[in-house]
Parts: sequence; C-alpha cells; structure tokens
Amino acid sequence: MPSFDDIVSELQDKINEEAVEAYGQAGFERWRDQPYRGEPAGADYEGSSTGGCGDTIWIYLQIEGDTVVDAGFATDGCGSSAISGSMAAELAVGKRCEDLAAITGEAVLEGLGGPDRMPEDDRHCAWLAANALLEAVGSYYRQMAAQSKAD
Repeated sequence: MPSFDDIVSELQDKINEEAVEAYGQAGFERWRDQPYRGEPAGADYEGSSTGGCGDTIWIYLQIEGDTVVDAGFATDGCGSSAISGSMAAELAVGKRCEDLAAITGEAVLEGLGGPDRMPEDDRHCAWLAANALLEAVGSYYRQMAAQSKAD
C-alpha cells in the first residue's frame, strides 16, 4: 500500500500536469509563483472587479509622477484569476497612467501567451483583471481631481 506522502505526491503531480495542459508552461509557472501577489507596501490606489462566477480580483498601484512604479494583486478566485491578476499588475508597472486603458482583457490574454493558454470558460478572468486595473487608476484620477479642486 502506498504511503500517504506518495499519494499526496502523485496527486500534486497530476494537478501540475493538468495546470500545464490548461495554461502552458509559462502560465503554470505564473500560477505556481504568482509574481506581484499581494499589496505593495507603497500602494496608494486600489481597484476591484467581481465576475458573475463570484471571483474578485483586486489590483493595487503605487504611482509616482503619473507612472506606476509598483503593482500587486489579490484574488479570492481560481488559478485563472490569479494568473490574470498577476499579468495585469505586471503589464501596469512602468506605464504612465494614461496608458493603462490599453491594458484590456485581450492584452492580459496576449501577455499570457494568447487566448488558447487559458481554458475558454476562464477567459473572462482576464477582463476581471483589466477592469480591476481600470478601477485602480480611476481611484488615482479621482484623488487627483479632488486635490486639484482643493487647491
């Protein structure tokens, strides 16, 4: 009879194989390591988007001089939500705020290797991530407008 550790190892190997099949090797690595996960210490702005599936993605931005210098994400959802949030945060870093509108769901999917690198039923997660990013930059613009009015 196999040991408990052997059973767990075999199960993990199967999960990993299925993830590589679903997301490709690059998507699998992003799923495992999840770059940009969490709220950066200097984040000033936050946006979120919730899908009909119930998943929510939060995007956090640290903006200096109208440029995103750091970004992060969180999600309470599936692996597709995690890799989409991670990619949206990565795509935002180094961009001027006015250029963030170009980071659409399509751009997130392309960053992940194209639409075929995500299960069809999960592709909406790329749009959740893009919408959360737009909400975050919207909070930046609202704060700038409020400060401008106060001055």
